[in-house]
Parts: sequence; C-alpha cells; structure tokens
Amino acid sequence: MRSTSLRSPLALLRRLGLPAVVLILLAWLPPVAAGAAAGSPYRATIVRTAYGIPHITAGDYGSLGYGYGFAFATDDLCTMADDYVTVEAERSRYFGPDGSYDQGGGSRVDNLDSDLYWKSVGDSGVVARMLSVRSGPSAVLPQVRQLMAGYVAGYDAYLASVGGASGVPDPTCRGQAWVRPITLTDAYLRIYQLTDIVGTAGDPGGWTGAQPPTPAPAPAAAPAAAGRPDIARLAAALAADRSGAPGSNALAIGSAGTRDGGPGILLGNPHLPWAGAERLYEVQLTIPGRTAVEGATLFGEPLVAIGFNGSVAWSHTDTPSFPMSLVQLTLVPGHPTEYRYDGRTVPMIRQTETVLTTSASGRPVPVSRTLWTTRWGPVIQELEGVPLPWSATSAFVLEDADATDSRFLNDLFATDEATDTGRILAGEERYEGNPWVDTVAADAQGHALYSDVGNFPDVTDALAQRCDTPLGADLFARAGMPILDGSDPSCGWGTDADSVVPGIFGANEEPKLGRSDYVENSNMSYWLSNASDPLTGYPRFLGLTGVPVSLRTRSALAMVTERLAGTDGLGPAGFTLQGVQDLMYSDLQYGAELAKPQLVASCEALPGGLAPTSGGGEIAVGDACRALAEWNDREDADSRGALLFRDFWERALELPEGPWSTPFDAGRPLTTPSGLDTGDRAVDEAFGDALGDLKAAGIPYDAPLGSRQYVVRDGVQLPISGGPGDPDGEFNAIYQDVLGHPGADPEIGSSYIQAVTWQEGSSCPVARTVLTYSLSADPTSPFHADQTRLFAQHGWVDAPYCTADVLAQARSVRLVSQDRLSSQD
Repeated sequence: MRSTSLRSPLALLRRLGLPAVVLILLAWLPPVAAGAAAGSPYRATIVRTAYGIPHITAGDYGSLGYGYGFAFATDDLCTMADDYVTVEAERSRYFGPDGSYDQGGGSRVDNLDSDLYWKSVGDSGVVARMLSVRSGPSAVLPQVRQLMAGYVAGYDAYLASVGGASGVPDPTCRGQAWVRPITLTDAYLRIYQLTDIVGTAGDPGGWTGAQPPTPAPAPAAAPAAAGRPDIARLAAALAADRSGAPGSNALAIGSAGTRDGGPGILLGNPHLPWAGAERLYEVQLTIPGRTAVEGATLFGEPLVAIGFNGSVAWSHTDTPSFPMSLVQLTLVPGHPTEYRYDGRTVPMIRQTETVLTTSASGRPVPVSRTLWTTRWGPVIQELEGVPLPWSATSAFVLEDADATDSRFLNDLFATDEATDTGRILAGEERYEGNPWVDTVAADAQGHALYSDVGNFPDVTDALAQRCDTPLGADLFARAGMPILDGSDPSCGWGTDADSVVPGIFGANEEPKLGRSDYVENSNMSYWLSNASDPLTGYPRFLGLTGVPVSLRTRSALAMVTERLAGTDGLGPAGFTLQGVQDLMYSDLQYGAELAKPQLVASCEALPGGLAPTSGGGEIAVGDACRALAEWNDREDADSRGALLFRDFWERALELPEGPWSTPFDAGRPLTTPSGLDTGDRAVDEAFGDALGDLKAAGIPYDAPLGSRQYVVRDGVQLPISGGPGDPDGEFNAIYQDVLGHPGADPEIGSSYIQAVTWQEGSSCPVARTVLTYSLSADPTSPFHADQTRLFAQHGWVDAPYCTADVLAQARSVRLVSQDRLSSQD
C-alpha cells in the first residue's frame, strides 16, 4: 500500500463547485455492483462534516466496509483494540489474570473468567459454522460478508498507515503490544459478543466458575437450604433488568399525531455506556444508486443500528422479552456431573480450556480449568449476580438463544435498506435476528411502528405450567422466567409454523403494533406502547401486562398524550420536529409532579424543624423546605433543589412498600401508584437521611444540579442536565454518582440522540442529532469533546444526508484505497 497526498484537494473541489465535486468523487469510485470485481482494490471517500462525522461513499459493499473500518479506527482504535483482546481470549496475558474490565454500565468481568469463556468460544468453531451456512435466513448475506471483509481491511489499513502501534495518535494504547491487525474471525467474534451480550457472553463467570460439589465431611453436612437459590432475589434482579434500567427511550409519531398531518417523526434516545466498546459511532454509509443510511453503529459493526434513510427512521430499546431460560437438572446420586434425561443417565460434557496469563514477574503462565456443559448449554453457578448452587442433587443450565443467533447482521442490513415501516417489519419477520432489542420506527408516509419481533425462546404459558420445576413455578409467577425440568425431553422450547429457526417464537406470536398517531417504548413491556391501544394476549415469557410501569414510561406517555391533546401549554395540539426536540431536553423530574407538593407540606410541618433519620436521630431541616418549594421540578444544570429531591426520591422508592398513598391499579396504570404517604414515618426518615447525605457532602440544599453533575473535557467542567431514568422517572437519563464522584463520566446515559422527519416533496430527511460523549475516545482528537459541549448546551447537529448537503458542509475529504491513500484533513 502506498500513500500520496493531493496538494489541496478540498480547496480545489470547493473552487470547482458542487456538480464537479460529485463527478470527481463518483469517478474515483468503481461501478455500483453487488460486490467489487475479483482482485480489484477497495476504495472509498470519507467526507467529514461538522463534529468530524464521517460520510463514507463507495461503489460496492466491500469498499463501503473498508471506508467505515478506516474512519472508525481513525477515531476509536484504542477502544476497539482493547475489545479485540477480549474476544481473542488474551486479557490475562496482557492485563493480568486478577484484573477486570467493564462489560458495560458498571458490570465488571474478571479477565481470567473472560479468557476461559472466549477460549471456549474460539475452540467451538462458532464463526466457521456461522459462515459455512450458505442458504436460508441463517446464512450471512453476501453484502454483509463483503462489508465485514472490507471493514477488517480498512481497520488494518489505518493501523498500517500510522506505522503500527507505535504510531497510533491516542496515548491510551500507543506502542502497546496488544494493538495489532485484526482478522475476519476477530471481527465476527465481536459480532458474536454483541449478539450474546445479555447472555453468557455478558456474564462469563457464571459458567467458568461453576464446578461440581465436593462431598462434605461427616457429620458437617450442609443444610438442604444451601442448595436452594433465593428465588425472590433472582426475580427482583430479573425484574430490574427487564424493566430497562438503564434503558432507552424511543418515540415514533405518525401523521395523525403531527400538527400538520404530514410525514412521521422519530425520536431515538438510547441509554448506553459512555466509555468502552459499548459506545455508538456516528456515520453515514452510501453506495450511490443503491443505499444511503445514516446514524449510529455499534463499535466494530459496519451497519447502522439506530438511524434513518431517505424514507424511514428507527431506534431501539432493550426488550423485556427474555432471550434465554433456565433448565434444572436432576443429578444422579453420588455423581454430580451426571443427570437424568428421558429415564437415562447422561454425563455432562467436560471440556478443559487453557489460557496464558502473566505472572507478577512478566513470565507467561498457563492456567487450565474444566468447564461443564450440556445439550441445552452451560452449567452455571449464578444469574444476574444471584447464586444458583450446584448441589449433590441439582444443577442449573442456561439455555441461551442468542448463543446460536447468526441472523443479527442480516436483520440490521434489512432495516438499513428498508423503505418504510412495513419493510422494517418484513425484514424482522424474515430473519428474527434481533437478540435483545425491540424496534420503534416512523416513515415519510406517516406510519408509526412498534415491533418486538426477534430471537426469543418459544416458551408458552402452557409449557411453563407443565414443565416448570417447583422453583421455576415460583420464579415464573414472580418474573416470567421459567426453570424447565431437564429430565423430561418433552419440556424443550417449542417451534411455531413461522419460526425462522427451531426453538423460537414465530413472528406471528410476537408483539407488534402499527399506528397512525404514535408508539412509544421506554424499556417496559409491549403492553402500553400506545396508551389507548394496549397489547395483550401474548405469552407471559415475552413481557408482563397489568403490572406497575416505570416512572420513566409514565413520564414519557404523559408528555406524549398531553402534547397530542395540546394540554401541555406548548401550543396547538400535535408534534413538530421541534416538539420532539423540546421533549428530549425537557428534563422534567416526574417524581416531583407526583410527590413534591406533599413533600414540601410535610417538610414545613415537621415538629421543631427537625426531620427523623433511619438511624434514630434527627436533623435540622434548615432551608430545605424553601429550596424544594422554589425548585422548578426539572433536572436542568442550573436547577436548585434537584439534588435534594433526587436523593430523597431514590431512598423513598426503595422502601419495601414504596412511598405511595394510593397503590397501583391495573385499570389506571398511567396514574397509579400516586401520592406521597406522609403519614409513614419511613418516608420522613428517607427525607431526613437525604438531608444528612447532602450535609455530609458539604452540599447546600439549593446547590445547582450542575455543581455536582458535570463532566470534564480539556480541563473544563461541563455541567449537564438530566438524571436517573429509573427509578426516578427522568426521560433524559444520566446515571452519575453526583454525591460520591462528581465529574466522573456517567456510567450510562443518553448517547446517540436523533430527531428525524421528512418534508413533502423532498427526498432529503431533516435530522437533528447529538452524540453525547462525542465521536472519538482519543483525548487528543478534535472530536473528543465537541459534541459533549453541544449536549451540555442542549444543542443539536443539523445532520446532512443528501450528497449536495454533505459536500456543502464538508470540513475534510479523504480518498482511501488499498493501493493509494489521498488525503487533505
């Protein structure tokens, strides 16, 4: 590969004018085709507009992947290189066996557990099997294969262009031995990681730490209860995970919900980690005359996951549907690695994995461990942090549908190239590849769609009732997760006539809703995706109905229904693009609407101005009542009183019976529970404890939120708005420890935000976006902090889409090819 520089191509192109620019760029690209001709080099154009957003144009899918890989590595190579160490099972070698890493949002994974798991994945040949399928919905599409191959070549080309690891600009990984070229297998292992991130790949220690019990010495036999999992705790953990904390928001407005009855409007607000490989990357991918899609990709995945094209826009939230279920084994007495199945004794599958670690002296040390698996999947020792004991009589297995899902990329590709919401749904029904998200979409024809069609085990209510073990019956009643009887071969997952692969629900059995007014989801059940058109009648396994919904869901639906009715004081009824932008940054603390008036009254009535605390003492109220009364009920950076209310509210919501005076009523799910039970001493104690928290931290009760909730970029504090979505009820979710670690980046929060619509008679969508943590994790990059500053100011990027608009806003142009690199940045 050689590189040549044009003297000043960008200046030349601007002098030539837009028509000439288009001709020059198209002349550079090969003809549009399903793939590049055999032996022809990949070549692409990377135009960067404001905030460094790359718009990549190529003549074929391989070249498009090449341009994406080159641009992405330019901005985020260190973050991705670190993750490739993970899927290559080498974290212990480079970072030590006792270290750990953040899987996303504060979930820590031990390096050794991770390596043992990923070594088993590599040894299983899963990538080779995935790529060997050549027909049917599980066959990776030719266009996707070309994108992936081009991505690997582009990533490696960027690394070579800077002289390898020693030339990487980002000091985070410059010169590190683990920064190296990647292979196609590495790239697909990353896709496997993303697909299964809520399954075994997200918690590998649950499997790698599971070992058979050793006999207890007589007479100190362990009590029977030691082998029984805490079902109540597991149900609570599953419910918390299923409720979507940290979650996401997505809102699609149809023509009947717009102010002028025109094209649809989409607001996407995913809440994802601000650091690590679970970030999103903003980009546009174009093959002239073939495809043009813009939005955000998952790291290392050359397909837009959340975005828009010329006629449809979409976003996702974490689905409440489980991608896995538990199986309980009945073990053979005296043989804890053998179980009963169909009246027979079956041995577990024993596999020994060996990985290299590094000693304190730097010497390589091999470590081996035996892992145990079954026909359903791995034997596990915990789920959601809750122990699942492997006893002398029983063990638990995780049966994980996402561990065999090779259709995720096909599903993304079909969405990227869809022309309306109907085509999005058709693609989801064709592949059922969504592993852990549902879809909310709007199109230029004014349709709105909610769909939870994906890769979910076929566990009907009848199957759960017939096949649940006693523990499973308890868990299913509490959380909708079964524990199926592993001894009965008739208790496996079912298959429907329209199931894309055996063992999962068919699309006709999964929730979906098309509307002309709106659909909305904030990580709760499909049940109330439209408050006036509830979805019911689906298996409990796919989500719960008739149960309390999160305050974030209630807040979102309240804002939407009030806007549609025109009762929110914000002008005539119906949404505009500006209306959804304003909703995004409303920063309303929904709990304040429900409880603040009573809290202020209770505060003012406290005898002697003293609030009780849970420790048995009392604390002076001081000016807390005034601070709360004068607070604007929002979590803007300059809001005073928000810190005090948030601390109180989170404590109150954790009370065993909650803080409510009116309990939940399934007939009024959007207005109950409600009211603050000021007669409950525990509520007063929650207030007293909140006063104590702020006093201990030296924070005035009326301190502005932004004095504690901020991020630091280039040595400057950037106060940011928003707050915890769940349990608090904030739409613009920001999860940051404002008392203990002010200034630390949020673990999770609003990430790639997009508001999109279309204009009658124009094929160019109107899009406003912001990537809250900015495009690049490289602290030396000019694109490391720019959009974060914009987010702190409640700002938006006017995102160009059509070629003329992109080139009119071009800040740099780079032409990249396997045999030539031309650049002017």
